[in-house]
Amino acid sequence: MAEHHITGKKGEAMALEHLRKAGFDILAVNWRQGHLEIDIIAKKNGQLVIVEVKSRHSDYWGEPETTVDKKKQRFLALAANEYIYQIGYMGETRFDIIGILFTPKGPHLVHVRDAFFPGLF
Repeated sequence: MAEHHITGKKGEAMALEHLRKAGFDILAVNWRQGHLEIDIIAKKNGQLVIVEVKSRHSDYWGEPETTVDKKKQRFLALAANEYIYQIGYMGETRFDIIGILFTPKGPHLVHVRDAFFPGLF
């Protein structure tokens, strides 16, 4: 397995642990529909939470949580719409990003709540 895939899997595992400890119910991990994918789908306080996880070994290109560009945001919104349609969900939804930077001192996790609003593209 390529190094970036290993980093991604470690990051997703850390993100799941973080969310569970914070009281989130995990509904799906690596949910896919065609070319659309959502890393983690969770629920907390009646709100559906779509989570994108970004893991890196270096911040050379920026902090991991800042690397979700407009194109990726659009794909996440499309994926969320499909998921919501499939399960018939009728409540609030938000989009979070969890960035994990693996450093020699240990991993650093940042959870950005309401990271973007898809209706504002």
